[in-house]
Amino acid sequence: MMKRNIAGVTGGAIAAALLLSSMVLEVPKAYSEAYIGGQIGTTLPGLGSLIPGDRLTNVELTEFSPAGSMSDRELSRSIVGGVRLGYFFPRAPWFGVETEAFYTTPHIKQQNTQIIIPPGAIFQGNPVAGGSAKGVLTGDHFRVITWAPVNVMLRYHKTRLQPYAGVGLGVFFARINTTVVGFEGSQSSTSIGLNAKAGLEFYVTRHLSLFAEWKYNKSSFTFDPNSSGAAGLQTDYQVHFATGGLNYHF
Repeated sequence: MMKRNIAGVTGGAIAAALLLSSMVLEVPKAYSEAYIGGQIGTTLPGLGSLIPGDRLTNVELTEFSPAGSMSDRELSRSIVGGVRLGYFFPRAPWFGVETEAFYTTPHIKQQNTQIIIPPGAIFQGNPVAGGSAKGVLTGDHFRVITWAPVNVMLRYHKTRLQPYAGVGLGVFFARINTTVVGFEGSQSSTSIGLNAKAGLEFYVTRHLSLFAEWKYNKSSFTFDPNSSGAAGLQTDYQVHFATGGLNYHF
């Protein structure tokens, strides 16, 4: 009796494995190559020195001549949401193009910060003594809208579960609202940078698919001083995302 039960369980497990394999490996018949989708996710913390955390680096205070500098400013965890539209070419189904746009608010954390001003630097036409100072700076509100006009997409298309990767130029629209006393004000900056991604897509039906992906953005922003009192700032921006969503194929 026990041998029959074991045989039954083994047979059931094999049948379930075969069914799962067929679901994953079978290519959906006549699936469409154009798609539209939505995505939602979060920014990611860093993984030590291997993958630095989301931050503003190479921060320069451009109102000083020569420019002053500021230590890296860490960014907060933030939700990201957006949309995408893409197309894979029937004669080369492994190759496609995609445009996407997404929004995130990785606000600058309140944190220990070091500011260095070169000796003899000129600030608003007047020489300053210069030197360095350390202290806790309050956080700033930070918003970035990213539009990637054209991502070049590559995928493995012969199964329902399809790994893919993409890369393209991104247009980044940033806005920072500074709350540091004496430098309050809002500034905007638009720049061009890198938008890269890699992920997995699973075809639930020939019209609907689910995806999960890692995304990386890198760019540089220049925030000019303005009449509201905000100081001039130039910095590099880098952020990692984990997102997921749903595509409709037609």
